[in-house]
Amino acid sequence: MKPRINLDDRTALETVIPLETPFIVFIDPASSCNFKCTFCPTGHRQLIADTGRYQGAMKYDVFTKAIDDLGAFGKPIKVLRMYKDGEPFLNKRLADMIAYAKKSGYVDYIDTTTNGTFLTPERLGPVIEAGLDKINISVDGMTRETYQEFTGFDFDFDKFVEGVKWLDANKGDMEVSIKIPGELITEAQRQEFFDTFGDYCDRIFIENFAPCWPEFDVEERSGIKIGDVGIYQQALKPTDTCPYIFYAMSVNADGLVSSCFLDWGRKLIIGDVRTTPLSQIWTSDAMNALRLQHLEGRRCENKVCGSCGQLTHCLPDNIDDHREMLLERFREKVTINPAVKAPGGLKPMAPIAAE
Repeated sequence: MKPRINLDDRTALETVIPLETPFIVFIDPASSCNFKCTFCPTGHRQLIADTGRYQGAMKYDVFTKAIDDLGAFGKPIKVLRMYKDGEPFLNKRLADMIAYAKKSGYVDYIDTTTNGTFLTPERLGPVIEAGLDKINISVDGMTRETYQEFTGFDFDFDKFVEGVKWLDANKGDMEVSIKIPGELITEAQRQEFFDTFGDYCDRIFIENFAPCWPEFDVEERSGIKIGDVGIYQQALKPTDTCPYIFYAMSVNADGLVSSCFLDWGRKLIIGDVRTTPLSQIWTSDAMNALRLQHLEGRRCENKVCGSCGQLTHCLPDNIDDHREMLLERFREKVTINPAVKAPGGLKPMAPIAAE
């Protein structure tokens, strides 16, 4: 019984940042989703339409360009996260993408997260063969009725369970993690969840909902009350400096690059992988201006970062106690154009037409 994120033996960030090579890169195979989850921005179609965000699958050549760009870093990235805003299996070339990334030598580990709709031998087989290291499966209820209420999808729960069992029997070395929000099940269903899935995965966990999305009120949108403990049942701890921007960045489905994987509204855009190498985006003035803003204790001046609940409810790392030292080190090693402002709080960047 462990959460999907690895909380053991984490690198002390204060000893390594600023990083020449990011630990993690998110690449979103698809920004759209077949679910309409009340607790997720992507589930609110009009909300997403109002941002002008590209909705669809990532083109294969955009993906290969992003992977090829990783070769410019000094060493392989630790994790390629093939998910962000949508359902990855909506991209029919997902297996090809995984295989390409694996063969590149620029990635140590690849994982993805799915809502479970496509857990069939036909869709899973190629992904397993391609070398996916880990799959996180989100369960959004223990009945068809719960799925209908919170995801807006007529989910065949029995077929889903059979898909999980097939995956367990055929996964090879791939790790399978299954999680469910505790708010979507009754007390009796908690044990039913473990009984149903516990023998068919490597990790299983009951999570809590969290107000993780900036400028998106989960409680208001879903009607679900957020508790006073974190997503992994940990005690809440106020955090002022976001560590994610120091070790990760995200490539959206259209190629626009965000400084944060929670950038559903595209207000934290720092570049475009189709026109600029990822190595340049990682050290760009826009990205570094955002890092400097956080290190100087000015996070809440940023309308997006200032409204992010990830820092209280979900954060596995905390560098607040080391901020002064890191600020001094950052200023010694990084030169920033003072005319460049940190992204955030502005109107979303106009999306570039997808190829």
